Amino acid sequence: MVKKFTTAQTIFTGWGALQESGTAISELGEKPLVVTSAGTWKRMGTQLNELFSKCFSAYAVCDCINTEPTDTMIAEGLEAYQKNGCDCLIGIGGGSPLDAMKAIAVGTTCSAPLASYMGKEISGVIPPMAAIPTTAGTGSEVTKFTIITDTKTDVKMLLKGEVLLPKLAIVDASLSESTPQSVTAATGLDALTHAIEAYTSKQAQPLTDALAISATKRIFRYLPLAYQDGKNREAREEMAAAALEAGICINNSSVTIVHGMSRPIGALFHVPHGLSNAMLLEKCLQFALPGCYERFGVLGRAIGAASTDSTDLEAANALLQAVKLLCYTCEVPTPEQYGIAKMAFFNAVEKMAADAITSGSPGNTRREVTAEDCAAIYYSLWEN
Repeated sequence: MVKKFTTAQTIFTGWGALQESGTAISELGEKPLVVTSAGTWKRMGTQLNELFSKCFSAYAVCDCINTEPTDTMIAEGLEAYQKNGCDCLIGIGGGSPLDAMKAIAVGTTCSAPLASYMGKEISGVIPPMAAIPTTAGTGSEVTKFTIITDTKTDVKMLLKGEVLLPKLAIVDASLSESTPQSVTAATGLDALTHAIEAYTSKQAQPLTDALAISATKRIFRYLPLAYQDGKNREAREEMAAAALEAGICINNSSVTIVHGMSRPIGALFHVPHGLSNAMLLEKCLQFALPGCYERFGVLGRAIGAASTDSTDLEAANALLQAVKLLCYTCEVPTPEQYGIAKMAFFNAVEKMAADAITSGSPGNTRREVTAEDCAAIYYSLWEN
């Protein structure tokens, strides 16, 4: 079967990569809109202004992406783009500003509501984009996806299209050095989810398999170190590499049940994406194992959780236990510990299960997934 493999057009990696990529940034256009959060701009504004002032005669800033992006934030960013006469975009921050940048780019060339793109392939020509992640997790800098919440329906919309691939991705691990411990955990576990789901997806292919195994091994080894010591340069560099690998994987092999079930939790209860993935990870993988013992087993052996002569079943279960331990090490809260009211959650289960199936992601799981299965997993999050 023929497989297609795509990623960002140009990728810069390495400690200090941002400062070394000025020429490539300057080739984006004449006047960019910088899409970021207020916190990131406050922390990095001086550094970024020095760089962008060398690259462009002028630029504009939209720093309104302070939570996971919504359609109203995108409208605000689009207004800033048009008002300032911009012709390209730079996203800098976690996954939210990078996703927002992509959605704003779509809006610059089409007046249709973002919701109209659900389930369709976005095409056409959009402004050039540069994606600069400051966390190691989402992989948005190398994917054709963006996740935007529809405030009218409380649905996290998965929008996709090859045109959403950034022209330039700059993965500089030094930018993640000050990432808070909780964000390091959530984004790192998001990257792990990407790697495991891409490897066990029905759409997996040889190129993504190699990257997924590599990313999984890196994360199990280095996420605990980055979590315990944010100044550990080696751990930060390895996690940046793992997140990049995992992002390339999901761009080509997609995700499965965890992401499908995670988005509704984020949309309804405002749980950060990586954290909602982490809350679901053990339970969802436990459900998925019977459809794919061989592939889960490969990962279990790759991380050293199982011996080379273990059976696929033994190695798959060893992987599951390793995931459970990593989530414990990173202090992942349950929905209840996070502050979600049990009855509010239970009352939303039917909608969340339906939205999860509608997203299409669970359909990539190598085991049939129904809305009833999703509902049972949601309820199980409240079991001791």
